[in-house]
Amino acid sequence: MDRLEAMSTFLSVVEQGSLSAAARRLKTPLTTVSRNVSELESHLRTKLFNRSSRQLVLTDAGSSYLAACKRILADVIEAERTASGEYTAPTGELAVTTPLVLGRIILMPIIVDFLKTYPDIKVRMIPTDQKLSLAQEQIDVAVRIGELPDSSLVAVRVGRTRRVVCASPAYLAARGTPRTPEDLVEHDCISYAGFSLPDAWTFVRDKMTIAAPVRTRLIVGSAEAACAAARAGLGISFAFAYQIEAGPQEQALKTVLDEFQPPSMPVNLVYTANRFLPIKVRAFLDFAAPRLKRIFAD
Repeated sequence: MDRLEAMSTFLSVVEQGSLSAAARRLKTPLTTVSRNVSELESHLRTKLFNRSSRQLVLTDAGSSYLAACKRILADVIEAERTASGEYTAPTGELAVTTPLVLGRIILMPIIVDFLKTYPDIKVRMIPTDQKLSLAQEQIDVAVRIGELPDSSLVAVRVGRTRRVVCASPAYLAARGTPRTPEDLVEHDCISYAGFSLPDAWTFVRDKMTIAAPVRTRLIVGSAEAACAAARAGLGISFAFAYQIEAGPQEQALKTVLDEFQPPSMPVNLVYTANRFLPIKVRAFLDFAAPRLKRIFAD
């Protein structure tokens, strides 16, 4: 048994909530994940999980072992970084994850300039609208929009952005402009999985959150696709303000129902709280933060 591999597998199972989800995340056969956990339990001579037909629940021994695994695996990563010189010079690979559209239109130009400034650093950019685990995916820095529920991460606030509802001027000219959230049932709406429900969108009226029924004509898998469909005149969509501000002028989107939108959300650079911060990470934070602050000024 490769003990470090077994510990990493165990940690992934806990974070993903099931053996099958961990197998998908690790891109490993389910039988391999199950065998690693079983062999680890045999080695430790204790049960790490109480298994039921619906879920895995950590035993007391499993909870204690989980804390030790996180500490040991973090120490191994730090030892490897120390050996490679990451704590003495800005060098090595820097892994950065960011929301899809933000990465393409805002972060990528910053990374291009960063690489020119630091020739000994290479960047692995991971654009995704999923919130990946920094520890499990070995990610150095993430750009996150919204409040941060994970208190184990260190956050550098770079500004705020707001959610907007938008459509093309041509669509609004043809179909009219909604004046209240309830007007959306008379319009074609574009929903983005993970950002809004297909049958009801949330708004704020008199400081209270309300759910307004909508008539969704199109469901897409990314915010970028939703904006593209709105620019094509297919209907009304959700977006972040920076997404429509960065679009081509000839396909400009117009916001509607602004007075019913929730408060703006924080934008943060986040990283894992380790005892030692690699110089490459500090260099990127110092380089990217002031540039992002100019873009996302409160």
